[in-house]
Amino acid sequence: MLAKLLAIALVGTALVSGAAYAQTNPPATATSNWLTQEKAGQWRATKLKGLNVYNTNNEKVGDINELIVDKTGKIEAAVIGVGGFLGMGEHDVAVPFGQLKWSDEPAGTTGTTNRSDAQRRSYPDHAVLNMTKEQLKAAPEFKFAR
Repeated sequence: MLAKLLAIALVGTALVSGAAYAQTNPPATATSNWLTQEKAGQWRATKLKGLNVYNTNNEKVGDINELIVDKTGKIEAAVIGVGGFLGMGEHDVAVPFGQLKWSDEPAGTTGTTNRSDAQRRSYPDHAVLNMTKEQLKAAPEFKFAR
């Protein structure tokens, strides 16, 4: 009887450790699906927050306070802080993300500067929006859900 209980205990231990072993090994995946390095044209979203926004006349009209993302991961809008001084009196306006154009060149420069690959950043220098500061100030304020 003792031998039978001991055999059951050993089999149970083997089954439990086998299940634990199976849980610690992740399934094999194709390595071609993983990004291993940031590429040109890819930006870190954290670097877009705070980015200055200029209009087409090279006047600063605000800065990006937040990005609004849908449940599929698509960026729908950039919330731009408009007006005010040092955050006081500023109000947020949600602009469709596709309306923003991105510039790698510093605002106010003309022509193209050549950056080497080592000098490329993982974010643009600024965004350009085809609206005046007055149009943005008159736009409806965006309210964040709490």
